[in-house]
Order: sequence, then C-alpha cells, then structure tokens
Amino acid sequence: MKMISKILIVLVAIEHLYFLVLEMFLWTSPIGLKTFNLTAEFAEQSASLAANQGLYNGFLAAGLIWSLLAKQGAHSLKIFFLSCIIVAAIFGAVTAKFSILYIQGLPAFLAFIFVMLTRNKPQLELSE
Repeated sequence: MKMISKILIVLVAIEHLYFLVLEMFLWTSPIGLKTFNLTAEFAEQSASLAANQGLYNGFLAAGLIWSLLAKQGAHSLKIFFLSCIIVAAIFGAVTAKFSILYIQGLPAFLAFIFVMLTRNKPQLELSE
C-alpha cells in the first residue's frame, strides 16, 4: 500500500507540473485556449493571472515531491499538500467548473486515502 500511495503522489505531482506548464507557458497558445475554452482576447488579458495560478500549482507539486524525499515529517507533508489540493479542487468545482473536482480532486483524494492507510501507528510504551 505504501508503494501505491507513493505512485499516486507522483501522479498528482506530475499533474500539477502539467498545470504549471499550461497556465504559465501555454495559456495563450492553441492548446491553452482549447484546454480552458478561452478566446484569444481573454487569454491575453488574463495571462498574468494564469501564470500566478500556474506558479501555485508548481508549489503544490514541489511540496508533494518534498514529501516523498523528506526524512522527517514526510507523512505530515503528504497530508498537508494533498489536503491543499483537495480544498482547491472543491473550491474550483464550486466557483468555476465542476469537472475540476474529478480532474484535480479525485487523484489527490485517492492519494490521501492511501497515505492515511499506510501511516505508522504510534507504539505504546510501557513505563515502570
């Protein structure tokens, strides 16, 4: 189960790196226009906002990668960054487009579940 959680986290991180590229570098390109169903005029006007949004997606990906490499606190990092993504997906689904819940939220939620299933349970210590 630990391997499944790591694979899911890697997939979520890759997904957010893809969002970074789309929003920071491809927003006004044909693929950006098609992906986000934008007009060229609106894409030009909102490019700086999209780049900022893409940067935040990059931070989420970096946090997930950090959580996989961390020697201490890895579990907490995984929970924190996956929770941020889940909350962002819920917010995006409510305020923008419902499909965000599935595209962004579902993979993060699955990773979250597997992380929770693989956490180390504290050992009871008996004292004299």
